[in-house]
Amino acid sequence: MSETSTSSKKRSLFSLIGDIPGLLTDLLRQEIDQLRRELTGKLKLAGVGIGLLAGAGAFAFSAIAVLTAAAVLGLSTVLPGWAAALIVGGALLVITAILIAAGVASIRKSTPLTPTQTITSVKEDVTVITGTGKRAKP
Repeated sequence: MSETSTSSKKRSLFSLIGDIPGLLTDLLRQEIDQLRRELTGKLKLAGVGIGLLAGAGAFAFSAIAVLTAAAVLGLSTVLPGWAAALIVGGALLVITAILIAAGVASIRKSTPLTPTQTITSVKEDVTVITGTGKRAKP
């Protein structure tokens, strides 16, 4: 019985070589999963930035249409009409600029879209497979 348990633990070279395609397939599948997760995260950040920019556009449009008229009419009771319109327009532009800056900052966080973690991991895998280095422990 000791021969059977010893022989089941020892595997032939051909058996080990036969396992390589399966191991490489598993490794490739894991790298693709990591790539998908990384790109999904970056695209979510880009989506938030695009949503902020769209919100800025919608806000600017509706604010200019409704509040401009109301603010100009309100200020025109104290100032000349042209001065009231200039003040209100400037305030709306400041609000729009703040929203655009927030949206652009969010988009910049998501770029570049290159999956840096996956590229590093694949380079380590190639190094290990070719035998030119040791794989770093996670």
